[in-house]
Amino acid sequence: MTEKLTVSVLGTGIMGAAMARNLLRAGHAVRAWNRTRAKAEPLAADGAYIAGTPAEAVESADVVLTMLYDGPATLETMRRAAPALRGGTVWAQSTTAGIEGVAELAGFAREHDLLFYDAPVLGTRQPAEAGQLTVLAAGPVEGRDRVTPVFDAVGARTVWTGEDGATAGATRLKLVANSWVLAATTAAGEALALAEALDVAPDGFFDLIAGGPLDMGYLRAKAGMILEGRLTPAQFAVTTAAKDARLIVRAGEQHGVRLDVAAASAERFERADARGHGDEDMAAAYYASFDDDPTT
Repeated sequence: MTEKLTVSVLGTGIMGAAMARNLLRAGHAVRAWNRTRAKAEPLAADGAYIAGTPAEAVESADVVLTMLYDGPATLETMRRAAPALRGGTVWAQSTTAGIEGVAELAGFAREHDLLFYDAPVLGTRQPAEAGQLTVLAAGPVEGRDRVTPVFDAVGARTVWTGEDGATAGATRLKLVANSWVLAATTAAGEALALAEALDVAPDGFFDLIAGGPLDMGYLRAKAGMILEGRLTPAQFAVTTAAKDARLIVRAGEQHGVRLDVAAASAERFERADARGHGDEDMAAAYYASFDDDPTT
């Protein structure tokens, strides 16, 4: 078995909690912290130590794994952890923080002599719980012997994009992948909304495309969640999808690319959030198609 590591998991929401459990199953010691402690407490039953502060969580950690809402939340948390961080500690930063956000986090890592890995993941609740995430990683060869067992515990595959996490190579790839995921989610919701408006049975649409190049397992999965009302617990929440869509739009703007679909998707997610669907699966952006929300 791989040498047992002490891993500090900062952020135990949908993804972070699942990752922490898989680290525990792999035999590693986990010190967990979450801003809302109640979300971290269930991990105690799995063997995790629940810390009261970020600084307490990172004490004696070989690896710090951050899975928080965004870049600013991550930076603020790491600043709180700073008094207890040891030079040379590996930091795997898995929050989707955007290109600018990763640069800021890498700057913090340099200031505190941390080995920084830009390491967002591809996948939602179900693959996270199964330890089947895809880890996108960029970071120095030095330290990979410590971070690789962490990636192996939470994911089925690690895709290395480079040796300098500060360049955000992994995050750039994640934004491209997420641009497709969010566009497909938006399109699925709009197709169902239009079918309802035109009095077209959804099964008629699915039968039409069945087995052809337009058919997609992802379309059927998200459509099924909408049609069967299975939007909670979220695989990937509306609020997080809105945040990621804005990061994608921003990245495009910075590099001279206009991303109209991503911008429209961000508006739909934000509208669904404003109508009370923020904690539901991102498929709930379907409800943004209607002037009168049928769930209210």
